[in-house]
Amino acid sequence: VQLQAYGGGLVQPGGSLRLSCAASGTITSIGIISWYRQAPGKQRDLVATISNLGSIAYVDSVKGRFTISRDNAKNTVYLQMNNLKPEDTTVYYCNKIPMTAWGQGTQVTVSS
Repeated sequence: VQLQAYGGGLVQPGGSLRLSCAASGTITSIGIISWYRQAPGKQRDLVATISNLGSIAYVDSVKGRFTISRDNAKNTVYLQMNNLKPEDTTVYYCNKIPMTAWGQGTQVTVSS
């Protein structure tokens, strides 16, 4: 199963975006799916994780602002991002455990 992130764009500080992670096949049997982000020249960092049992975890910098969810019927995982800040600007990716090939990611730009 390959995963592809999309839904990024340009938004003003304090705005919202919803990213989608679409799977090429069923995600019902995939235990963990996560969102990551990577700024140019930096390592790819984990942002949020959701398991098929409903366990959720976030990096401290997005707690209270981002919400991860999954819709197994649509084979899609979402990342609702609210109160976006300029420091959230980067490329966002999704992947599963065990990892598969990384997709192109989706650019999120927070700027006035």
